[in-house]
Amino acid sequence: MLTDPLHSPIGTPVHTATALQHNTGNQATGGIWRVSGPGGDAILKHLTPNGGGFEHWEPSDDPRHWNYWRREHLAYTTGFAASYGATAGIGAPALLAAGERPDGSRELWLEAVDGVHGRHWTAPMLADFARRLGVAQGLHRDNPEEPWHSRRFLRQYAGRRDYPGVPWDHPTAAAHWPRDTREGLRLIWERRNDLFTIAEHLPHTLCHLDVWPMNLIQRGSEPVLLDWSFTGRGAIGEDIANLIADTFFDGLQPVEHLAETEAAITDAYLTGLAETGHPEHNATRKAIAATGAAKYCWLAPAMLTRLAAGRPIASADYDTAEDAAVLARRRPIFDMLARWARTALDH
Repeated sequence: MLTDPLHSPIGTPVHTATALQHNTGNQATGGIWRVSGPGGDAILKHLTPNGGGFEHWEPSDDPRHWNYWRREHLAYTTGFAASYGATAGIGAPALLAAGERPDGSRELWLEAVDGVHGRHWTAPMLADFARRLGVAQGLHRDNPEEPWHSRRFLRQYAGRRDYPGVPWDHPTAAAHWPRDTREGLRLIWERRNDLFTIAEHLPHTLCHLDVWPMNLIQRGSEPVLLDWSFTGRGAIGEDIANLIADTFFDGLQPVEHLAETEAAITDAYLTGLAETGHPEHNATRKAIAATGAAKYCWLAPAMLTRLAAGRPIASADYDTAEDAAVLARRRPIFDMLARWARTALDH
């Protein structure tokens, strides 16, 4: 962790800090720790424009960029994170302290929220959150965006990498993914720009843009949403598509629950939107389909490219399964994405 934190709201740390699981490839994150001190526990997050990580996770100084390194600092210090879901009963960690370091990076000190972590949520808990998110996003439809909110996130995030010559018929993948699955994934990849365009012309709202179980904690009866690094303008349904798929991709939940979870989350989100006077259910279902397929257009090509290079395909920070298990687990999720893509593209 930072050996010399400068803005601690809990006094001088008295115990060894515990590093928290996160995407270590993102260069904008210097680290995340749970720290104890005389004043209690807090979460310390180091935000930096010069962290280590992967080339395709490079931070930006552009406030509209998908990976603007100061965005989460601004989300908390302006009160945006705290107010975003308050009316709908969605919380955010309280800001305890924040400050600049001599190198220009930022310390963000947040409440250490305890409760049921999102990876252990049941389908009813996910559905309850989805309904609340529908209310929040229905209420935010006409709200102005901030100068530091991301724009065109899907096109920037999902379209930033290219995979020429994808080995669609790689024998290891073909052993787990039948031809229909691979043809659906190829459709998503080859029509990704069409999917981005569809998403950009959908009804929009203010989105979190990284809603998945690792960023959720149930504190009593209140769901708490973490990590506001990507927040900005996005399509209605975009966060829900992300939640459905990312609940299963890295094995956080058994993939056998995918169909029931997709239905429960989608119906609950539509209910929440309807409570705010947004009843266009068919349009929202199509939006979920378009944005979900677009968000993950790169994943199968990345996996196949890594297979061809003899590299592991599981997520380094969240998944330890062997290649065969990952391929088998992700097949029904990819079949869902292919179905979504065909719905969005009217195939």
